[in-house]
Amino acid sequence: MITKEEIAELIVQIRKEHGLPLSPFEIDEIRYDKEGDKLFIIAHDRTDKSVIIGSSLVIGKLREILGVNLVTVYTTLDLLIKRETLKKSLKFAEEHGLDFLIPIIEAEFNFPPRKWPKIKKKEKGLIFLTFNAPALLGFGELMFEEQSVYGIRYTFPKLKYKVVDRPLRELFFPNSSFVAEISRNENVEIAISEFQECCKVERDVILINPMRFFGIGYFETKYLFGETRPAVFQKEDLIDYIVEQVGDGLMEATDGAKIIWWGWKH
Repeated sequence: MITKEEIAELIVQIRKEHGLPLSPFEIDEIRYDKEGDKLFIIAHDRTDKSVIIGSSLVIGKLREILGVNLVTVYTTLDLLIKRETLKKSLKFAEEHGLDFLIPIIEAEFNFPPRKWPKIKKKEKGLIFLTFNAPALLGFGELMFEEQSVYGIRYTFPKLKYKVVDRPLRELFFPNSSFVAEISRNENVEIAISEFQECCKVERDVILINPMRFFGIGYFETKYLFGETRPAVFQKEDLIDYIVEQVGDGLMEATDGAKIIWWGWKH
């Protein structure tokens, strides 16, 4: 197994070969997932992470040299924040009878790598589609035997869902009261969407934002579940959403910039 010192030497070598400045950086840990042939570099902080990634050039060359399927960089701070999120989610799950989610929460405490066990799914749940629709559908498949899927008219023409007429801003910031109401009408106890809160109970319905609940950001969900962009939206709402996602550590600034550029050209 390659050591963090050897990885650091390779990074310096790559930066020299491509004329990049030799900024100092620190690697706290290296983890290798043999099953997926993935290497995880745990940088000390986000400045170190930026140097290691090197605008994707350095990390790409490093993957080529090592001959692994994937090289990903996280920071010790990222993982500490994630653990604090998971502690709160675990407490919520225990208090509200969400025992079926506890094995996934416990698995995420050991991330990286990600090793989700099979769980006994809830019989039925509701999904309200928002910007990161593929992730919501993916988590819905993971959590529920049967999914009742709702979405705003015209937003995702290639997806199947029950159409509702709602303000387009709710494509990014869903109205929890409305989602709780349609969940009650469907006789559903749990609903998932991109709520601004991690998890809460409203009108006897448990509302969960799975990305916040499990501490999994956009960079990871796009590899887990893919990407599908909405067909209609308001640009100002998109910017507000991206700013919040980046600020809350759920999206990399580079991903956010790319999405805003796409949205402005759309």
